[in-house]
Amino acid sequence: MVVSGCSTSEVLKQGYVLDEDTLALVPVGSSREQVLLSLGTPSTTATFDNDEVFYYISQTRSRAVAFMKPRLVDQRVLAVYFTAEGTVRQIANYTLQDGRVFDLISRTTPTGGRDLTFLGQLLAGPGEGGSAIPNPFGQTSDGNPY
Repeated sequence: MVVSGCSTSEVLKQGYVLDEDTLALVPVGSSREQVLLSLGTPSTTATFDNDEVFYYISQTRSRAVAFMKPRLVDQRVLAVYFTAEGTVRQIANYTLQDGRVFDLISRTTPTGGRDLTFLGQLLAGPGEGGSAIPNPFGQTSDGNPY
C-alpha cells in the first residue's frame, strides 16, 4: 500500500479541448461570428496580408510524481483560416509531429545565436561578447596594437 502511494502519475491538460461535434458546426464557408460562437475565443490570432487565422491550442503534459517537471506528450493546434471577406477558407489540425515544440508560457523564441555566460563574455573580448574590460595584452581584437 505504501509503494502504490509513491507511483502516482499526473496528466495535465491545458488550453482548448477539441470536440469533433463542435467542430462540425463550423464548416468551410462559415462566418467569423459563427466560428466565435461555436468554438469560442481563440488562443491566439494572426493576420497575413488580408487573411486572418484563429489558433486554438491545447497541450497535454505528464509527470511521474508531483515534484518532477511535466513532460510534453501531446500538442494540438486547430487553425481556422479566413478569407479577406471573413468566411472560413480552410480548417487544419496540427499535432506535435507537425512542428517544433514551443513554450507558450515563457514567451521566448529560440534564436540561432549563442548565449555567452559572464565568464565567456570576459574571455571573448570586445566585439565578440561586448566586454568592457580592455585586452591585457595591449592589442585590439583584430591583432593591432593600441
